[in-house]
Amino acid sequence: MSYPFFLIDVFSPNRLRGNPLAVVVADQISSEDMMAITRWLNFSETSFLLQPTSPAAEYRVRIFTPEREMPFAGHPTLGTCHAWLSLGNQPRVFGKIVQECEAGLVRLRHNAGRLAFAAPPLLRSGPVDEESLQEILGVLRLSRSEIIDIQWADNGPGWVVARLGSAEAVLALEPASSHSRRLDIGVVGPYPEGSRAGFEVRAFFTDHTGLLREDPVTGSLNASIAQWLLRDGITTAPYIASQGARLGRTGEIFLDQDETGQVWVGGDTHTQFVGTTA
Repeated sequence: MSYPFFLIDVFSPNRLRGNPLAVVVADQISSEDMMAITRWLNFSETSFLLQPTSPAAEYRVRIFTPEREMPFAGHPTLGTCHAWLSLGNQPRVFGKIVQECEAGLVRLRHNAGRLAFAAPPLLRSGPVDEESLQEILGVLRLSRSEIIDIQWADNGPGWVVARLGSAEAVLALEPASSHSRRLDIGVVGPYPEGSRAGFEVRAFFTDHTGLLREDPVTGSLNASIAQWLLRDGITTAPYIASQGARLGRTGEIFLDQDETGQVWVGGDTHTQFVGTTA
């Protein structure tokens, strides 16, 4: 049986310069086949668009990396919603969409042609223990004095975030090429006042082979960073984060906060290829 699929570019105003996502539209594929498809495509994530089980949701999504299934991830959330809309679907309430995933129900909004999702609550926050700190410093090849602060900012994937003094310092990082255990490390630093982007962000993670990889543009990480920076008064909303420059990408993530304090994470989405599985 063949299934429709989309290859979607997420989080860049420039086509083919964001984070690619494969979306397969299918309810009958087994979990084992979902993982096999994901590993074969070798994108950072592949999502599977399914019928919802919750009456409150428009659709359900399962999100896989080549190593594991994820309860939530940012660019698959925007990309899967883009695919759902591209199939001609319409939400029950104009401009408001509810996605079901392993992490629960995620709200999205669709304004002026751009999708944004409501950042989920943090599962873990606060200071990093000394043993983890030393491990992360070793992976990033930094001294303690080069980090302004480091905290857990985990909304599902497991992010721990180091805050540096400048975007320049973030872009200059040359981390280790591998690590013996799973890590998900975000790094953020500010641009000079008056710049288009407020912050530069980089995301590093160890894959199932132990290699340290860099993600082009990361919605979940930017969501948790914004929650931290806004909560502690380090910045104000709205602001734009830049990501992916060291990989030749032009990622832009639009961070905002509504009157209730909810953080919203938005970005451009473009369909690049459409087809069916064999």
